[in-house]
Amino acid sequence: MASSALDDQFGCTARRCSMYPELQYLVDSLATKLSCPATVEDRRQRLVVYSRHSEPPDPVRHASILQRCVSAEVLAWLRQIELAKARHPVRIPRNVSLGMLPRVCVPIRRRALLLGYLWLMDVDGSMNSEQIALAETAAQDFALSLYREVLAGELASNRETEAIRNLLLCGSDIQSCAARTLIDGGHFDPSRAAVVLVARPMLTPDAEPDDQVRLALEQALVNTRHRLPARQAVHLVSHSDGVLLLGTEGEADELAVDRCVSHLDNALQSAMSGLEQVSSFVIGVGQPRSELAQARDSYLEAGQAARIAASMPDVSRIARWSQFGIYRVLAQLFSQDLGEFVLHPGLERLFTDPEALPLLQTLETYLDLSGNALATSERLKLHRTSLYYRIQRFEHLAGANLKDGNERLCLHLGLKLARFTGRYRPVC
Repeated sequence: MASSALDDQFGCTARRCSMYPELQYLVDSLATKLSCPATVEDRRQRLVVYSRHSEPPDPVRHASILQRCVSAEVLAWLRQIELAKARHPVRIPRNVSLGMLPRVCVPIRRRALLLGYLWLMDVDGSMNSEQIALAETAAQDFALSLYREVLAGELASNRETEAIRNLLLCGSDIQSCAARTLIDGGHFDPSRAAVVLVARPMLTPDAEPDDQVRLALEQALVNTRHRLPARQAVHLVSHSDGVLLLGTEGEADELAVDRCVSHLDNALQSAMSGLEQVSSFVIGVGQPRSELAQARDSYLEAGQAARIAASMPDVSRIARWSQFGIYRVLAQLFSQDLGEFVLHPGLERLFTDPEALPLLQTLETYLDLSGNALATSERLKLHRTSLYYRIQRFEHLAGANLKDGNERLCLHLGLKLARFTGRYRPVC
């Protein structure tokens, strides 16, 4: 599809010509001189401007123009080439699996500051050194113009980010003002209810959140937002988490939340692939609130849900606060230093004995099922004679009496709290 047809079909003509007129003129001029399509992206690889093209674009360029950002799969592959560190033009080879034709990428820098990337299609690899040198010279002109655009864009982005931070982290008076800022700025539809999702990467031992992790979070959140209607979501990347504030048709609009969670889950899987310091991730989902100004409560719930899922490997990585039951209470009592004042002393002894794990698992299931021996036997696929033996064996070793209701409560809470803090890891 030719560029003009592509523009008209998807309503991009006005944006192409009016959003960045100076950059648009520069990219069109360079594309004409080099006789190849050209694209400019910002440092997060979001589309800024692109030239017209007479031939149908490859799938990667086509998707970039339509979605105004590069897919997570492409970003993960390009990350291996370390474009962010490049100081000179880089030839990008063909990638058949992504449908990506050969290109030349010229980093756009103002002094040492990376501002973006100039992409030039080089399908047959015929671009010579003189043409690449011309593109590198042109990139200096792009740098000054893009620098001005970045400053303006960063100011607007900073206002949005500050409003989101105030909404989620500050007191009620500031929250109301922050909500009004987001609504008046056209970032959020005031008719919608608010639900918060927290994405938390699971880092390998001794790893710390770095720019690569935060950039991957940013890319996943941006890609998710691009799949949603305008004014339906805003996002924030903190030190170690990504936060998506979603607008829904109402507090009972679970379908919209499920779709958004699915989009974010897929985006995170792609964005995090190839990051050695990330072993996995979890997504915490808060409960909906009827007004944007109340979003902080949903944010706190989503953060707690992510925290529980991160500390309990047997919990799904999609962690919904509404489904956590007793863990919602235990999350408020969280402590890494548990002693006999909190746990049943018999549990303390058995937690240090690996051979006691089957007894603990049997006890937990038995208590989860309200002491129903038949249901417990069926759940564990265990003969009832064996079940009774394990229960009696536990009582003997732990010095416990399961006929005492208070003691059963203490044991049940102790098992859940130990599971939550990682001291007790049942075999799935």
